[in-house]
Amino acid sequence: MRLDHVVITVSDPARSDAFYRDVLGAEVRDLSRGRHAYRFGDQQLNVHMPGSTPEPVARVRIQPGNSDLCFLWDGPIDGAVRHLREHGVAIELGPVERTGARGNGTSVYFRDPDGSLLEFISYA
Repeated sequence: MRLDHVVITVSDPARSDAFYRDVLGAEVRDLSRGRHAYRFGDQQLNVHMPGSTPEPVARVRIQPGNSDLCFLWDGPIDGAVRHLREHGVAIELGPVERTGARGNGTSVYFRDPDGSLLEFISYA
């Protein structure tokens, strides 16, 4: 069993599209019912936004800023730190040792435009 997609909610689609495209390297796709998706190879974040009509929805609807996601960084974590700085993204914590799906790694934490907690983890 593997995850197919995860859902996030954003308050400003244009701002979030630019962030996820430019900082995280996502391919931005349009979906039905006023939604977007951020595609990373064969993984995807479905994006709910103001005016979208997803159905069904979680019992407690996902709000902008309440997601916590970790992305795999290929290569040493120093590259992730440089990448975030080049894009003007503040690092909230790290580099720090963490445990992820592949075992022990090194992570840096930062926020998307709505305040969702994001993490790059490197196993290099």
